[in-house]
Amino acid sequence: MNDQLLMDNYLMILKSTVEVYVHGTLESSNEDIRELLKAGLDNTMTNQAEAYDEMTNYGWYTISNVKENEIKKVLNKVKKN
Repeated sequence: MNDQLLMDNYLMILKSTVEVYVHGTLESSNEDIRELLKAGLDNTMTNQAEAYDEMTNYGWYTISNVKENEIKKVLNKVKKN
C-alpha cells in the first residue's frame, strides 16, 4: 500500500466520521453530549482540512475550476424548477 492510497483512505474515513458527528450533534437531546460531539466534529474537520492540504500539496487530490458559463447554466436550470 502506498502513501497516496493511505491518505485517500484516511480522508474517506474522516469524511464519514464528520457525517456521524453531524447527525449525532443534531439528534442529541443532552447539552453535554452535544458539546462533546461538536468538539469531535471540529477536531475531525480540522484533521480533514490538514489531510486535504497535504494531498493537494503532493498532487494527489486535484480540483478543477468550473467555467463561469457552466455555473450560470446550472443556476438557470435550478431557477426554472
